[in-house]
Amino acid sequence: MSAIVCGKRSFFEELPTSSTSTAPPVAKKLRCSSSNSSSTSPVRLSPFTNSPPSSALIDQLRAVYPNMDKQLLEKALEDSGNDLDSAIKSLNELCLGYVDVNSSSVALSLSNTATNEEYITLENQSEKNPRNGAEWVELFVTEMMNATSVDDARCRAMRMLESLEKSITQNSGDHAQTLHKENMVVKEQIEVLLRENTILKRAVSIQHERQKVYEESTQEVQHLKQLLSMYQEQLRTLEVNNYALTMHLKQAQESNCMPGRFHPDVF
Repeated sequence: MSAIVCGKRSFFEELPTSSTSTAPPVAKKLRCSSSNSSSTSPVRLSPFTNSPPSSALIDQLRAVYPNMDKQLLEKALEDSGNDLDSAIKSLNELCLGYVDVNSSSVALSLSNTATNEEYITLENQSEKNPRNGAEWVELFVTEMMNATSVDDARCRAMRMLESLEKSITQNSGDHAQTLHKENMVVKEQIEVLLRENTILKRAVSIQHERQKVYEESTQEVQHLKQLLSMYQEQLRTLEVNNYALTMHLKQAQESNCMPGRFHPDVF
């Protein structure tokens, strides 16, 4: 800080003489006025009175700090009691504090940017979810190896666990939807099979009724065949008997001793 103040003093010493000749320092003015007034009046002015800063001092400060607000320069002079060195010192401290704050802000923004880039990279990696446990293990090991500190490793592990949970939830939802679709397909197939089974039962019942009618018809045909055979046998028996009777009648007629024709009712 002393080096900065010394540098500022040397800068003021190298200012053009025209400015110093046109605007003499306030301390000299105060000393001259005090020496002149000492002979006439006992009242003495102090260099540290709260009188408003002169335009010459403000111009000198503006030459040193061209980008600084005029009101801020006037405030610094008033606080330092119109002491140029004190005002420069306070303004230097103010500038250094501002630079430190800006440096901290830049460092914080860079850190946040790096973190965001890592988070985006991790998100991009999370979009390509591993398909099995081995790939998840490799991804975890890679993230832990890329960690720069314990806090970074903790953050990476937390993000990886969130990605894993998200992947499990998504896969569970997809699996549930797949199972639901499969269940719907199986249900439709079962309904089709039930309808076909009902139709098949009706067909079997009809076929059974037809088979029963066929068996009854077959039994009736067999019975009729038996009756036909029996009737045929009886017919043959009757034919034989008729033939035998015819032969007996013929023989009886041939052996009859009474000639001529006789009435059949008599004989």
